[in-house]
Amino acid sequence: MTLPAAAAKSRRLIVAITGATGAVYGVRLLQILRTIPGIETHLLVSEAGVLNLHQELGLSRKAVESLAHVIHNVRDVGASIASGSFQSDGMVVAPCSMKTLAAVAHGLADNLITRAADVVLKERRRLVLMVRETPFNLAHLRNMTAVTEMGGIIFPPLPAFYHQPQSIEDMVDHTLARVLDLFDISHELAPRWQGMRGGEA
Repeated sequence: MTLPAAAAKSRRLIVAITGATGAVYGVRLLQILRTIPGIETHLLVSEAGVLNLHQELGLSRKAVESLAHVIHNVRDVGASIASGSFQSDGMVVAPCSMKTLAAVAHGLADNLITRAADVVLKERRRLVLMVRETPFNLAHLRNMTAVTEMGGIIFPPLPAFYHQPQSIEDMVDHTLARVLDLFDISHELAPRWQGMRGGEA
């Protein structure tokens, strides 16, 4: 018997938006991923994340959820992404609050965001936490070290200026270009570094 040809496998990426400032990173990431064929996004938004979406961007939960392929309730710890058998390329928490960082660092898995992050770590997949706070205290630094030791990537969304950004949008896209690079997702969000231009010493 001849089996039918397998359909092209979609890549899955879990995106979480938590209560730190910088909701624009999560929203813009969803917008970008929506335009890339073959990528299925699974979205989680914490209650504090919903407040920040409204405060910083004037967006409702529903408006942001419309950008994702699959929506999960943060209280639904029995969701598909709570299991290691759910195959994904990994997870981005954008932005990541210090509370979420601490829960991940200590393996609390107290909601679906931190449970999904725990699963990504235990399955040795890529976890990127776009942590937002300044200045850092010692607890923050120790939690970041713990997540790094577990295989996660701490990615504070610090803007770069060598590409001479002309707007906040340019800076956001440049940061997210680096995030997409971590998942080997092709994009044309920002120019690649071509080396320092010559100039007077």
